Amino acid sequence: MKMHPVKVHPSKALLAREDQLAWKMAGVATDKVAVPKDTAGMIINRIIDNASVAIAAINRRPVVSARGMALGHMKKAGGATVFGVKSGQTVSPEWAAWANGTAVRELDMHDTFLAADYSHPGDNIPPVLAVAQAMGRSGRDLVRGLATAYELHIDLVKSICLHEHRVDHIAHLCPAAAAGIGTLLGLKQEVVFQSIQQALHTSVSFRQSRKGEISSWKAYAPAHAGKLAVEAVDRCMRGEGAPSPIYEGEDSVIAWVLSGRTQADSQGRKTVFDPVYYEVPLPEAGEPKRAILDSYTKEHSAEYQSQALIDLAFRMREQIQDMEAIEKIVIHTSHHTHYVIGTGANDPQKMDPKASRETLDHSIMYIFAVALQDGRWHHVDSYAPKRAGRADTVRLWHKIETTEDPEWTAKYHSRDPEVLAFGGRVEILMKDGSKLVDELGVANAHPNGARPFGREEYINKFRILTEGIITTREQNRFLELVQDLPKLTAEELAGLNVVLPAGTLADAKPGIF
Repeated sequence: MKMHPVKVHPSKALLAREDQLAWKMAGVATDKVAVPKDTAGMIINRIIDNASVAIAAINRRPVVSARGMALGHMKKAGGATVFGVKSGQTVSPEWAAWANGTAVRELDMHDTFLAADYSHPGDNIPPVLAVAQAMGRSGRDLVRGLATAYELHIDLVKSICLHEHRVDHIAHLCPAAAAGIGTLLGLKQEVVFQSIQQALHTSVSFRQSRKGEISSWKAYAPAHAGKLAVEAVDRCMRGEGAPSPIYEGEDSVIAWVLSGRTQADSQGRKTVFDPVYYEVPLPEAGEPKRAILDSYTKEHSAEYQSQALIDLAFRMREQIQDMEAIEKIVIHTSHHTHYVIGTGANDPQKMDPKASRETLDHSIMYIFAVALQDGRWHHVDSYAPKRAGRADTVRLWHKIETTEDPEWTAKYHSRDPEVLAFGGRVEILMKDGSKLVDELGVANAHPNGARPFGREEYINKFRILTEGIITTREQNRFLELVQDLPKLTAEELAGLNVVLPAGTLADAKPGIF
């Protein structure tokens, strides 16, 4: 890996494109280096993972709405499949990316990577797969495209923090997806360069989607980014350009939205050209793309920072005979966990039994209370309104608070994979004055956890989440097909979809499309 310093340059400097981050990213995308076997294997795992959570959410309202919109853009030929819909019925690829991306994101249960920023790199799969199907590409082409998308997405997340500037994390997803599509299609570096810049320019939005009363836009946001990526590449393939330099320019995203804005606000706009703001790691020419192996999936349907704490709640409940005997629970955790899903967010909705599911899965207080009481976590039952409103749960829930612990913040940001951790230490104070204390750094399903996920666990997750929704025959067909991904022809790749039995897909309310 080579580190690439990124700073803001005045327009008169005429920064050469070879010195621009977007050009260097396009160079990674167009490098014809072979995909390692373990990278390809993990790509298969994540396609299985995406299908699992998408089918489990298939008839939830946001997914139904997104699917209805997509089906308003059907193609007679050259289209892409939509989760649940028979494979012969295809839609324009940007709308397949929209519908499938929403389905994947709805339950908040697919893969994750956390570093300087946060991400769900599996959100790259719907747009890249949709274009692969629409353009008649092979399974091998898809593997190459997804290796690029994961690599660049994770490299950006390792180095450029968006959330401190209240920018939503899809601003890293969209350029990565565009680059992945560029690799898939074998586009020239110039075209990929312009596509990356267009993708970033059109995808900067703000984190209000994850604050206050969280709505269905949390699921739509990455799907929208995927749709934008497809459209950006389409325009640039036709010879169109993009705002440039999109990262380093005088009026760029960095200069006016990210760390350049912070610099200007504190030291004056004239100083914005002085600092190096970011050091972005990128593979050198000929270096294999392996970043997907740094990411991890979720065993439980909740924000990733809650995964280890759910497992810890399961463990601690064995020592508690009477939940009503609890006086107070304090979760000592990282800055991010405290301020995004903890009491540090100062969101009253996170303590509200009538809050939306999207809000509850971003409340570690609610999540820990239910996990402690139930000793299990279910993607539907654990969020049911009746479950959230249970009087004894509300009492326990409101006894829980979080606090930032510098030790856990340091672990969260560590670059050492053996130190990196997203959990916390929990103190349960009992009314008789006794105290239970325990801690867990990583979830059981994490690569460093007690029960790391491998192919068997991904397949088991798929079977559990799709049970009763699709037939056993369809489960087996999909699993057999996807595990042969690198050898699939274009015709076979067109069938890489999961289809529900006739008559079981919910219909969307009417709209414009």
